[in-house]
Amino acid sequence: MGYRKLGRTSSQRKAMLRSLTTNLLYNGKIVTTETRAKEVRSIAEGLIAMAVREKDNFEEVTVKAKTPRKDKDGKRVKEVVDGKKKTVYDEIEKTIRKDKPSRLHARRQMLKVLYPVKEVPTTVAGRKKGTKQVDLPAKLFDEIAPKYVNRNGGYTRIVKIGQRKGDGAMEVLIELV
Repeated sequence: MGYRKLGRTSSQRKAMLRSLTTNLLYNGKIVTTETRAKEVRSIAEGLIAMAVREKDNFEEVTVKAKTPRKDKDGKRVKEVVDGKKKTVYDEIEKTIRKDKPSRLHARRQMLKVLYPVKEVPTTVAGRKKGTKQVDLPAKLFDEIAPKYVNRNGGYTRIVKIGQRKGDGAMEVLIELV
């Protein structure tokens, strides 16, 4: 037997483990049962190892981009051309990071496991307006991987908390070291 079944069908199990792994990498720590934590650990450690391996595998490229010109209120500037209103564009140069093929592959492998995360602002007014998509692979490459460069595995720690009141299952805190 290669893995724990956790009393779920394969699709439910995959979804649960993906969700737990995403939350662990986003928040840094989660509380769950011991067996789930041990399964999540193997997935998370693999992703972090991949991030550490491909951390510096990109090149800086300068590209020309067209951006719409904006007025003081942040609205797009339009001018009339041939009786139609058209947006005015400015050409700017900016440097972007371009992944090398192996890093791109690693990023796609991560996206296969991790769920998309939306950051919702805590203030009630305009909750939908302030939401933004979090790029978890970028977080893995830029924030998490540099911490573990000199470490050979063992990126997570499992600390036992005690038994859960309802069913007596051993609860643990799994965190990034």
